[in-house]
Amino acid sequence: MSNTDVAPAEVDCAASGLAANLAGVLHPREVPLGGPRAIRVRRTLPQRERSLIGAWCFADHYGPHDIRQGSGMDVPPHPHTGLQTVSWLFSGEIEHRDSAGVHAMVRPGELNLMTAGAGICHSEVSTASTTLLHGVQLWVALPDADRDTDRDFAHHAPKPRAVGDAVVRVFLGELDADRSPVHTFTPLLGAQVDLEAGAEISLDVDPTFEHGVLVDQGDVAACESALAPGDLGYQGTGHSRLVVANRGETPARVVLLGGTPFGDELVMWWNFVGRSHDDIAGYREQWQREHERFGVVHGYRGAVARLPAPPLPNATLRPRPNPGV
Repeated sequence: MSNTDVAPAEVDCAASGLAANLAGVLHPREVPLGGPRAIRVRRTLPQRERSLIGAWCFADHYGPHDIRQGSGMDVPPHPHTGLQTVSWLFSGEIEHRDSAGVHAMVRPGELNLMTAGAGICHSEVSTASTTLLHGVQLWVALPDADRDTDRDFAHHAPKPRAVGDAVVRVFLGELDADRSPVHTFTPLLGAQVDLEAGAEISLDVDPTFEHGVLVDQGDVAACESALAPGDLGYQGTGHSRLVVANRGETPARVVLLGGTPFGDELVMWWNFVGRSHDDIAGYREQWQREHERFGVVHGYRGAVARLPAPPLPNATLRPRPNPGV
């Protein structure tokens, strides 16, 4: 998954420390994913109001897009550093190839987690059989001690579990009786929750975590707020319960994100996560000259062999505080 903005905003994420006991709502902004006929995605992280929820540092929500008359998703090989990418679909299918030699399909209800570490590149293409493309793209920042770890890839298909009038799928971390076997470098939670019309679910959660509720569909109330599709509700640390309610007359679906407040300062720009402007400038320069840090994707057959990096901003990237923390 790529941030394909041709002029990506500067995003400096200061360490959150101990998150305030706050609730709130982040509203998404629309950005293109791909070329001139690109699908549009709704981005809720990062924002000026909040850069991180735990180690979750990037959240895009897209679809449902009927791609029979469009180009679908076709993202050429592009780089990442210092993060893990989380691919989670509700419908459709995406072909993944990366420079660790992994060739995999992303399918609904199945986690594909790619660890970039010191550097990786990958491509993403919706398959010919896909008519509706619908899902989320998420990034997890790696802590300083692990940000230069080796490339890796993990797959997990969590079993759905009925909880009252809801169905829960835990793809990362632990929630109630469910635990994902997939390794993360900081304590995290990632789960899909489907709620029947009028259903409400009260979940036992780790009070050391801050949590986000990203709404895919439905009229949802959570984090002491009313949430529309694409909104991300926030609940700070110190809570042992998380209540999510479907106030509508049709089914609702949300993605839960959680984690302990992230302790490192980050600089994010384009597809790179680093700790300084010099980090980012160095990664960009290496990608442009095809440095071995990122490797090579084999088997991608798109018109553009690799995605060029945008120009760096004229200003030096400097950390700024995470407002509300």
